[in-house]
Amino acid sequence: MRVQGLCVQVTEMQNIWVQDLGCQQGPFHPDTIQGSPEALMEKDINGCQDGAKTEPSARLGTEGTETQLDDFVGPHPDYNEEEEEQKYFRRKRLGVIKNVVAASLAGTLTYSVYLGLLQMQLILHYDETYREVKYSNIRLEDIDRKVLMGINVTPVAALLYTPILIRFFGTKWAMFLAIGIYALFVSSNYWERYYTLVPSAVAIGMVIVPLWASMGTYIMRMAQKYYEYINYKEEQEKEKQRAPRDACNAYIIVFQTIFYSCFHLSFVCAQMPMVFFLNNYLYQLNHTLFAVRHCGTLSHGTLPGFNKTVLQSLPRSVNLIIVESALMAAAFLAMLVVLVLCGAAYRPMEEIDMRSIGWGNIFQLPFKHMRDYRLRHLFPLFIYSGFEVLFVCTGFSLNYGVCALGLERLAYLLMAYGFSASVCSSLALCMLRLRRHIPLLAGALIHAVLLVTLFCWAPEPRYLAQAPLLYSIAALWGTGSALNKTGISILLGMLYKKKERQDFIFTIYHWWQALAIFAVYLWSGLPMKAKLSIMLLTLVVAVGTYLWMERKVAWNMEVRLPRIPRPRHKTRGYRYLEDNSDETGSDGDGDKEDDDRHPTEATREDELPKEDRELLG
Repeated sequence: MRVQGLCVQVTEMQNIWVQDLGCQQGPFHPDTIQGSPEALMEKDINGCQDGAKTEPSARLGTEGTETQLDDFVGPHPDYNEEEEEQKYFRRKRLGVIKNVVAASLAGTLTYSVYLGLLQMQLILHYDETYREVKYSNIRLEDIDRKVLMGINVTPVAALLYTPILIRFFGTKWAMFLAIGIYALFVSSNYWERYYTLVPSAVAIGMVIVPLWASMGTYIMRMAQKYYEYINYKEEQEKEKQRAPRDACNAYIIVFQTIFYSCFHLSFVCAQMPMVFFLNNYLYQLNHTLFAVRHCGTLSHGTLPGFNKTVLQSLPRSVNLIIVESALMAAAFLAMLVVLVLCGAAYRPMEEIDMRSIGWGNIFQLPFKHMRDYRLRHLFPLFIYSGFEVLFVCTGFSLNYGVCALGLERLAYLLMAYGFSASVCSSLALCMLRLRRHIPLLAGALIHAVLLVTLFCWAPEPRYLAQAPLLYSIAALWGTGSALNKTGISILLGMLYKKKERQDFIFTIYHWWQALAIFAVYLWSGLPMKAKLSIMLLTLVVAVGTYLWMERKVAWNMEVRLPRIPRPRHKTRGYRYLEDNSDETGSDGDGDKEDDDRHPTEATREDELPKEDRELLG
């Protein structure tokens, strides 16, 4: 029986208990009941009502406190969830742009410091007087040969350890470590000895491929993250649907263009030590080129007949230390830019997943990716990309530029190349409207015309009237280099969008470039016509194989990609917990969780639509 919240339970053989706020509780015996039950119930109700009179004031106090607490921790009346969400993702997009600019600046500083220091030291060590006066007993010329050998030969083995290095440290920290090795190379020049220069040159050769592979992967990941942040509403609404095939191509094009526009400025910045310091100590061209008889296509080796004395006065050690300290500061600035301004390329759980596929698999996957016909058809293009950048810095600059204009104008020739390449990198933006093969073919056509021109032309030694033509060739070569390098990186980003493959792909690309640079180092003694013939043949083969690859892709020919193993997390010791899981589970359970989780991730990682069945290859 229930009367206005008063609960009375009456049984024949049990006590009567009355429970309510303010009611007196206790057992009632039948002997103590006076009068009829109705009278007793009315009496009890009146008593409970009297006892509950003090309750409203306490209840009002509690309700007031709760109201104040709700006002304090509850949503602001002017709070707009959609507007705050837009602000959050706007900050995320600005952070991605900051990462791209910071990585581009760090790459520019690093390469300009390396190239500028190496160029300055090779010129100083070439001078006989400088070697005899400062380092007469340490055979500095022989040390220089071993330094160049360490820089050019060591990257041949980079394919064996680069993916492991990137996966172990992470993309950002691999960049930071590699830039630190470049800074170590600068510091070794404070005390020029065999045991400082040669080991640092070997170390810098070991990190050349990891640095640029991690840079390429980082820029690619930033493009994908920017796409995710700018289309967050579509991803929320269509979380389980696959992204469009060319969803983030526009951002890949823009970000790679930004990177290479900054990177090619490193050829300009690298000439600052020569322009502001070393040119003050150089002889004029009539002295340095006195014994030179042939230039350009008629020359053999590296500028035969060049004078062994190029310095009219020796720079003071204090001035050299100041220049090297400035370069060291620039290298440290590049490290700080990566450390402070560059965010992580992957979330922590993504990096753990990428490492947990097994180090043996990470070691094998670069070799397995080479079975893909798309990569195999691009190998000649990778090789030519390595040929042309080193040729313009050595063969063209020395046998054409220095031979005709003198060593004092070497810096301005390379600056013309760098400025042109930086500006013309923006031409890759035409891929937003045109088909992707047009910039690559345009760059190849420019280089083919220039190679034929150089093959047929031998400039006159010590003849300054040829300067406009040489500067024009350097600028046009920079245009072709910009279209070549930017186009290749964009092409790789379009073909391989899956995040688990990007570091392997960029490792293969830069490894083939390193092999090509090693080949240029080996052929330094060949006649110029032989060098130009090899480059022209490589370019023709590269264009032919590239067009054949595009034809196969247009035919939707099935590709042979290796399967990326599922992450296997250890059950012993510390490990992160999977989503919606409070226990460690087992390896078999982990696979099951991955099977449930990865289909959703695959729809959000911009994988090519046909790669699901390609993974079986």
